[in-house]
Amino acid sequence: MTDEAVQETPPPRHWEADVLLRDGRTAHIRPIRPEDRELLVEFYSRVSDQSKYYRFFSPMPTLSERDLDRFTNVDHSARVAFILVVAGQMIAVGRYDTIKPGLAEVAFLVEDKHQGRGIGQLLLEHLAQAGRERGIEQFIAEVLPDNQAMIHTFRDAGYKVKSAFEDGVMELVFRIDPTETAIGVMQQREHRAESASIERFFKPRSVAVIGASRRQDTIGQALVRNLVLGDFTGRIHAVNQSAEAVSGMPAWNTVAEIPDEVDVAIVAVPAESVQDVVLDCAAKGVHGLVVISSGFAETGEEGRNRQRRLVGLSRSYGLRLIGPNALGIINTDPDVSLNASLSPTMPKRGRAGFFCQSGALGSAILEKVANRGLGLTTFVSAGNRADVSGNDLLQYWEEDEATEVVLLYLESIGNPRKFSRIARRVSRRKPIIAVRSGRSLQGVPMGHAVRKIAAPSEAVDAMFRQAGIIQVESLEEMFDVAQLLAHQPLPRGRRVAIVGNSDALGLLAADAANSVGLVVNKQVALGADANADDFEDALDAAIDDPEVDAVAAIYIPPINVSGEDVANVLAAVGEQSDKPIVSTFLGTEGVPELLRVPDVAGSSAGRGSVPSYPAVEAAVRALARVVEYAVWLRTPDTPSNDLDSVDRDAAKRLVNELLIHHPEGKDLDFGEQRRLLEAYGINLWETRPVATLEDAVAAGEELGWDVVLKATADHLRDRPDLAHVWRNIAGPDEMHDAWTSLNSIIQNADRAGFVVQRNAPPGVPVAIASLEDPLFGPVLSFGMGGPLSELLGDRAYRIPPLAEHDAQDMVREIKASPLLFGYRGSEIVEVAEIERLVRQVAHLQHDLPQVRQMQLPLVLAGAGGAAVLSAAIRIEPVVDPRSDWFVRRLSTMPGDTLPE
Repeated sequence: MTDEAVQETPPPRHWEADVLLRDGRTAHIRPIRPEDRELLVEFYSRVSDQSKYYRFFSPMPTLSERDLDRFTNVDHSARVAFILVVAGQMIAVGRYDTIKPGLAEVAFLVEDKHQGRGIGQLLLEHLAQAGRERGIEQFIAEVLPDNQAMIHTFRDAGYKVKSAFEDGVMELVFRIDPTETAIGVMQQREHRAESASIERFFKPRSVAVIGASRRQDTIGQALVRNLVLGDFTGRIHAVNQSAEAVSGMPAWNTVAEIPDEVDVAIVAVPAESVQDVVLDCAAKGVHGLVVISSGFAETGEEGRNRQRRLVGLSRSYGLRLIGPNALGIINTDPDVSLNASLSPTMPKRGRAGFFCQSGALGSAILEKVANRGLGLTTFVSAGNRADVSGNDLLQYWEEDEATEVVLLYLESIGNPRKFSRIARRVSRRKPIIAVRSGRSLQGVPMGHAVRKIAAPSEAVDAMFRQAGIIQVESLEEMFDVAQLLAHQPLPRGRRVAIVGNSDALGLLAADAANSVGLVVNKQVALGADANADDFEDALDAAIDDPEVDAVAAIYIPPINVSGEDVANVLAAVGEQSDKPIVSTFLGTEGVPELLRVPDVAGSSAGRGSVPSYPAVEAAVRALARVVEYAVWLRTPDTPSNDLDSVDRDAAKRLVNELLIHHPEGKDLDFGEQRRLLEAYGINLWETRPVATLEDAVAAGEELGWDVVLKATADHLRDRPDLAHVWRNIAGPDEMHDAWTSLNSIIQNADRAGFVVQRNAPPGVPVAIASLEDPLFGPVLSFGMGGPLSELLGDRAYRIPPLAEHDAQDMVREIKASPLLFGYRGSEIVEVAEIERLVRQVAHLQHDLPQVRQMQLPLVLAGAGGAAVLSAAIRIEPVVDPRSDWFVRRLSTMPGDTLPE
């Protein structure tokens, strides 16, 4: 076979990606190409003799021309090879060669100085995914017994490895199915790498400010000043080509001239000069860049191209990037004390980590944090969020013992599936509070390199709820909830006691509590002249009451009374209580000094400090948000498992066969719909399309009569004002009457799409639907059948895969759900069967991304079960894999051409 013939089929675009290594540095993975011969020769010359022996089982000091041809010319199907590139140099290669259908031999070679960075594991992940896409089911590897590093690479991948020993060589065989264990191993490695990359930003030993300036009121001067005044414990280096000194410290022309190591570079130079800075920092071995400079994607197409080049160049040299157009980063740990930002406000040490995407809002956020007395552990304003994102910060904060609460201000979500997966795990350990701007329009701000989400906003809200994220409406509400979570214990339930000296505010608090789902079990009106002892007795009684889960305290002092005695009582009770206390104390906001408990950790307010809200409604609303989170925490996160009736392989074979013959996509006909749904235990009601009265009579005969004749065209299906269905047809004469009647009342009856079905038992019409969002992945919805549910927005949404309780919650959370549970004396339907159908549709959509859209628009749910009367399914080839696929890769801007 000629080289040209080998290369006829190009590799899929998604096989090329930027990746993160174990130490938090980046690299680039891509399929090998014929023009990589020189790269391969140079790479091989740097590999030790021992590594070559481990790879080829014999001394092989150089590669022959034949070897170079064989290794660089592959067909990307039976023979696949990936290389890893950093700074234009190949540092590793991995490949598989098919031995027989379904079985391929896999091997790796990693440059010695890059061994131990998790490269072999990463190559195995990408080769396994490529193999799955090419029909490979098993890998086999031959390894010398003393090559323990490679043996561990295979055994630690999460696959079930079988081994044999023959002629001094170990033979390892394993299936490459993406099992839960293998996926879990991959995600753990991803977590460690991303956490390590962020830790290097927050704990630098030295920082270089590139663009440092002597002139006042400049960004470069502000960055240096804030680092110095923030008492940074490491070394600060100023880089300025036109000055000998900045703020009393020597200025260097380039980063490369700095005699010490540099961990992080803060960049504040014109946008067109930033790429030169990247090369300078790469030569110095800098870990990461914080790019304050603007003039990138937020400015339009030219800026977008500049931002693409910046990210590609940074990653190609192993650097991570925060920004561009960022405000900067802060770490309040006294051992670091890093204020590498434009904000002159250095927050006090606290318990919350804060990530935001808006540089413009960053300073205002930090001022609000300071005014509230909240305190932060770390802060990141990521600007255009071209590389480092909220997902990276979540990975870091999950392990950071100092961070107990996570705060997110999100203007866009670049990888929703990954975000959901990580957040669901983090929320089990630490509460996440999020504000999401642009919710109603699903808009994406200028500069944010993401595609719009096609799924409705309600689906994104559902994803947040599934992940346990406390989604709030505003920054003010975020801080309301944060100060409660940072200082008070979680409630055990929804029962609230209200204790106060104002009857009017007590009633307002009770109304507010009822409106947000809380239950007021005790209301104590102490009167305007109540003193500290009265408050103490009432608060103690409320906290000791087993029917109370939380307490709202209201204190409005009489004239010329400071309230200090009552404050001391509140602080003392709050410190000892195992139930949360919120207050409206003197109408103040935050955690007033009078209500603070000293914290031995040095933060602004300790555990047990009682937060105060200027309005009782805000206090109760914050408490309700925390209650919902506590309920979510207590709900078992058991995966939905209805797989006994699922034939996933049969469904995949059907879809793949159809797409081979219809590469542009296909709307499935009835027979194809039925086969696909049957693979997931869903029985589609028999349907016979009919074009004439004779066809209708014949269909009735075949189905045994007691049938219905109905129109199914889109313009008629959901029209309650049109009588397009004739039921209980028992014979030819009745079919004649039905046919004549429907044809007389439906205009253009030849386009009505008449069908004949067996008469279904009576029931409540419900609709189940799913779609594959190009960015979001699978989305599931449930509601009542018909147009009114759509008009009123009465739909429940979830993101597969579902937990066991999700289907139950979906069926019950729509406003029309009482119709399923005996509303006004009607028959209670078999809800368990509806829930099963919801779960099976979720499984199908999760397993088959080729299913672009699926609708079960008419499911009749009755006391004896549920009949699926109609379906509409469209399949299309998968152009891009889901954003959270079975391999680790860093996100890219839409339309990116990835770097070398």
